[in-house]
Amino acid sequence: MLKIGSIVWGVRDLARAIAFWTAALDYLPREEPDEDWVVLIPRAGSGVQLALKLVTSESARRHHLDLYAQDQGAEVARLLALGAVRVDWRYGPEADYVVLADPDGNRFCVIQKSMDWFQR
Repeated sequence: MLKIGSIVWGVRDLARAIAFWTAALDYLPREEPDEDWVVLIPRAGSGVQLALKLVTSESARRHHLDLYAQDQGAEVARLLALGAVRVDWRYGPEADYVVLADPDGNRFCVIQKSMDWFQR
């Protein structure tokens, strides 16, 4: 089972984007923003998270989906069988995600989440 966990939006000015999107959507930061990353959540009720990621390259793909999985390995295998491809990516030691691309080359991440997350 997959669920959209976050829409990741590439931005050039993180502080300005936080101010805009929190006001536009009545969202707030889930936790204190990093210098290049923040996840925004609805102030009240539930809804899709909006993650803002600082980008610096003109050619960067600026938006992508984070898909949350209960069984990341099984979902990655299923998506590869459907036509996704692995993206050559340098993963940090604590990475909980796998970067794939759909048949048109659009990148997305598959992120391992606990069963508790899906029961919210």
